[in-house]
Amino acid sequence: MREVINFFGGSSIYGVGGDFAANLIAALGEDIDIFPSSNEMHAGFSACAQAEISGMGFCLTTYMVGSLPCTSAAALAVTESLPVVFISGAPAESEVNQLAIHHTIHPNASWKAEYDNALEAFSALGMRVERLQGQRLAGHPNIAGQRFYQIVAEAYKSKQPVFIEVPRDQVFAKTQPLKLPQDVDHICCGGNVLGGTDLVAQSIIEKLKQAKHPLLYIGDRLKHNSELKNLVIAFANQFNIPYATTWFAKGLFDETASLCLGAYNGVFSQTVGRDYIENDIDYVIDVATSIFSQDCNVAFATGTHVIEKFANKTLLKGGSLLEKDLIEIFNRLLESDMPRFNIEVLVNKVEQGVDVNKQQRLLSTIDETTDIDFNNLAKTLNELQQQSQKTHVYLPEVGNSYFASYSLEVKASKLGRSWITNPWYGAMGTALPYARVIAQHIKAQGNTERAVVIIGDGGFHFQSNELIHFLKDQTNVTIIYMRNNIFHLGKSGDGKIYHCNDEQFNVHHLVSAYQGQSQTCQSVADFKKAFINTENAVGINLIEVLAKPIEERQSNELQLLNLYIKSKNGNPEAVSKWQEITQ
Repeated sequence: MREVINFFGGSSIYGVGGDFAANLIAALGEDIDIFPSSNEMHAGFSACAQAEISGMGFCLTTYMVGSLPCTSAAALAVTESLPVVFISGAPAESEVNQLAIHHTIHPNASWKAEYDNALEAFSALGMRVERLQGQRLAGHPNIAGQRFYQIVAEAYKSKQPVFIEVPRDQVFAKTQPLKLPQDVDHICCGGNVLGGTDLVAQSIIEKLKQAKHPLLYIGDRLKHNSELKNLVIAFANQFNIPYATTWFAKGLFDETASLCLGAYNGVFSQTVGRDYIENDIDYVIDVATSIFSQDCNVAFATGTHVIEKFANKTLLKGGSLLEKDLIEIFNRLLESDMPRFNIEVLVNKVEQGVDVNKQQRLLSTIDETTDIDFNNLAKTLNELQQQSQKTHVYLPEVGNSYFASYSLEVKASKLGRSWITNPWYGAMGTALPYARVIAQHIKAQGNTERAVVIIGDGGFHFQSNELIHFLKDQTNVTIIYMRNNIFHLGKSGDGKIYHCNDEQFNVHHLVSAYQGQSQTCQSVADFKKAFINTENAVGINLIEVLAKPIEERQSNELQLLNLYIKSKNGNPEAVSKWQEITQ
């Protein structure tokens, strides 16, 4: 198991200890760092973040009582296409009989002990599950090691999580030795078995020759394929073709690059590339976007997403394992002798050395005496990012922070991602477990980048116990704590259920317990000063922003979404305003 985990790039596992996992902890801990988490769900979320950055994630828990809390993280991994290996200890094979064992789900009126509840729960999520088996008969080969490799390899190839239970009496049992491939590129059956590559490439070339304003529109299936990502950018640069991403693929590219038009999502887009996309494009190459158009990735089905129904479009979904078909297509395209495009908006930006984004910011600078809130947070952070020598790796929590973060203009990160969240599944409770992994990677690489969490008080209280690991790991993080004392996103009443905080709560006392630094900011000027001070500060650094849950303080994206929802509910004023915006 250690060999296989190392082979797939794993050098660490996140987990929580337990009796049935004790042998696994002892065996794996010889060569692999097993990082403790504050609970099993957070261990699973950290493994998801590990998969986002490293290409594979590993989580270790004990039997049932430990593994079942990971199902939320497993659902996230299924939805976000993350190759996470959930490993659980299990009873010894000799212990599996009609007697109930602690940690099993066993009502006292039951006639039969159920040992497969966790396997069935993870299987219900659509995951590959298996309990490894030992030797069946004397002289019969034990192939548990091979099965472990095959299941982990399946996770790697399919970009889907798997769940493996390991009986505790099999951990140190003899198994047939493995002869692993030379590297992950030599895993059996990972090549492109789809034909027609030349036909597809030639069709794209012919359409490009007839186009004047093409666009590469890139989806989130690229986020775990660095080879394809590099080929797509090389193609864009070679032929001077601008590119934009879906909302879910935000953070994959340097949004300050001359050809990058940012993340496009119809009427909700705040990027400078929106005008080019909605008024100029005449041909779109759609690369590795999601199989089905979902509401928030295509402007919440508002009908304002130009690319969604654009007629002159080539869809390159990627139907082969590891997107080998798309890799072949872009290799062919790079060999083309097409001339470079001369697109006016980009000529101004590249050849004249003009930073269009910077020009627009300078023309509409923020009044630094105004209060800092969701409505100007992204713009303030963009100004700080432009002035900073560091790259900020943003980790927005689900909620208002998430929507406000779409207006962030992110730089390229050495981690390969500079905006990391879970937009498909939208599970609250991931920002700090994700940030922990990012901070560990930054430290391990000797990287000077900074993990920046943007989080409301609802999400913060849900996971604040994860702060202990930043102290233990001696890693650095900036936390922007947007405090409005309620669960605001989706709030539709004043019931107690929406009140997640209390006015008397003192977050500064909590942060100081973790040896961190904190302060409260009211104005934009105060926020800028505080943020700059955190960039090189050690440990946990929290900036409390006293946000107001009123419409004019919301980010533009959220104001538009709320207006759209009201219009769909038949509010006459909202209907009129929405028609005015979208006509």
